Amino acid sequence: MPAAVGTVLAVAIGLAALFLNFSLHKIEEGHVGVYYRGGALLRTTTGPGFHIMFPVLTTFRSVQTTLQTDEVKNVPCGTSGGVVIYIDRIEVVNLLSPASVYDIVKNFTADYDKTLIYNKIHHELNQFCSIHSLQEVYIDLFDQIDENLKKALQADLNMMAPGLLIQAVRVTKPKIPETIRKNYELMEGEKTKLLISIQKQKVIEKEAETDRKKALIEAEKNAAVSKIQWSQKIMEKESEKKISEIEDLTLLAKMKAKTEADFYRAEKEAQSNKIKLTPEYLQMLKYQAIAANSKVYFGNNIPDMFIDGTLQQSASGKLHKDNKKT
Repeated sequence: MPAAVGTVLAVAIGLAALFLNFSLHKIEEGHVGVYYRGGALLRTTTGPGFHIMFPVLTTFRSVQTTLQTDEVKNVPCGTSGGVVIYIDRIEVVNLLSPASVYDIVKNFTADYDKTLIYNKIHHELNQFCSIHSLQEVYIDLFDQIDENLKKALQADLNMMAPGLLIQAVRVTKPKIPETIRKNYELMEGEKTKLLISIQKQKVIEKEAETDRKKALIEAEKNAAVSKIQWSQKIMEKESEKKISEIEDLTLLAKMKAKTEADFYRAEKEAQSNKIKLTPEYLQMLKYQAIAANSKVYFGNNIPDMFIDGTLQQSASGKLHKDNKKT
């Protein structure tokens, strides 16, 4: 009897351990647990940590709610010209909100990214390629593919799966047929040569522009120096002119003063002479002049200038008498 009890207890413990083994599960950080019973999604969701569920009847899936990157590889793309190219890898960085896990899993299953991202990438990329040429897809518009895919995906997700955000889309360079690729390489080589030629031309133009600016600066400097020198010369001439004008005014003032002084002296002398030059004074000056004269005159008559009026009358009368007697 004790042996039978022990066996039953051992079986019970084994069953409990087996039950616990299948019912205990762990949800990692950054994930949300969703549960199915008989294939039906339960409304219950769990966060990170250990949880217990009814084994066999209930299953769970762990859904990531942190940033994750989905890779879509070898995507075919047909251009408007009929050339089929392949894009080796497209990376889609997306983020699922924990509050939206239940609704998105319910509508698109736990593998929602296959429907909402992988399939949509194929569709949107083919839509883009079908309306553009190979030149546009491979060269001209390649830098816009990332942003266009991101906008198209997010626009659809906002309507179909709110809470799923597209953070970024990265597209690798497409693979094109070998012959076309070689032509593009040759074209790129020629374009590189052209760019080098353009850059050389720009360098030459810049050098010429620099020389022109240097010449202009030099000319402006020379003009400024000449202007300063001419200003100095003009100032010197103006200074000389002012000095000459001052000297002329000074000389004129001196001459005017001398003239006025001479006039004043002459005027005073005239006034003085008018007072001094009386008949008596003039007669005295006459005699003084005769006395000062050292000349001797010979002849019958004495010049009138040496005889005064009285003597002249007396001499004339005597001469007349002598003539009568004769």
